[in-house]
Amino acid sequence: MGKQSVLVAGGAGYIGSHTVRLLSAEGYEVIVLDNLVYGHPGAIIDDEVELVVGAVGDRDLLVRLFKEYRFVGVIHFAAFAYVGESVTDPLKYYRNNTAEPLTLLEVMSEFGCNHFVFSSTCATYGEPEKLPLTEDHPQNPVSPYGKSKLMMEWILQDCDTAWALKSAALRYFNASGCSTDGKIGEDHNPETHLIPLVLQAIKGEVPELTVFGTDYPTPDGTCIRDYIHVEDLAIAHLSALRYLIEGGESIQCNLGTGVGISVKEIIDTAEEVTGQKVPLTYGERRPGDPAQLVAAPQMAKDLLGWEAKHKDVRSMIETAWKWMSAEHGGHFPK
Repeated sequence: MGKQSVLVAGGAGYIGSHTVRLLSAEGYEVIVLDNLVYGHPGAIIDDEVELVVGAVGDRDLLVRLFKEYRFVGVIHFAAFAYVGESVTDPLKYYRNNTAEPLTLLEVMSEFGCNHFVFSSTCATYGEPEKLPLTEDHPQNPVSPYGKSKLMMEWILQDCDTAWALKSAALRYFNASGCSTDGKIGEDHNPETHLIPLVLQAIKGEVPELTVFGTDYPTPDGTCIRDYIHVEDLAIAHLSALRYLIEGGESIQCNLGTGVGISVKEIIDTAEEVTGQKVPLTYGERRPGDPAQLVAAPQMAKDLLGWEAKHKDVRSMIETAWKWMSAEHGGHFPK
């Protein structure tokens, strides 16, 4: 019996590349489809993985790929994810995150491929009414980014009704860290994630870190988030794919640790890990930033047998620092 083939859309990005590496190591034939707007060819480090440069909305390209490979499933990471930009340029987000994947779903239907793992987000919940956030919490996203992801969740549910597409919509909390061996990592431009911004400030790559709001109703006054290590996210996608292949029903579930960490705790831990001070400045609260976002991750454990291994934020910061301190300086070659 040959290898099972998997199409990974957006597989040259941050979370996608870590998942691609794991899938390949687990014996899958992996085809990455990435337009390289934000992805990096250098993030695909396994020679057996084929990188196809193109868009998920390119019907002719998709038909060619589906004719060539009998994909057992599709994992979809190909989204724009800058929340602020989605507010100022919503059509960019609705086109890329919601409209373009429709072509991919159409081609999947035509070729009888009915397993779809979707990169969703806790941003679909909006302002939390209760914590920790469970999957049955009302979904009232406040940004076009969150709305574009929620629309995809609705579309996947409708496709299940129409042609038995089985999907796993995985609602991430705050993705963080880099591969534990330092070979691949987080390389965004612009960077908006807290941990790399803290480390860039320590390295002098940015003048200082701005802490937005110190008067939240939290123990130390700064925002609290649920940080989930990127390698744990990769394992969750593999688990979700296997769950669907083995006959699982469509699901929507959180991916988090269930542990809330404040901005101040991130800064303090980064200073301990690096032995250096973080240059800081303080700003006003940003609109739409909830005081706390923490996952209730039980459903993923019950249905997928998945639980985060990295629950101590120190390991997330240590792996990020290892990546950023290496010869490549935390950047993939151009």
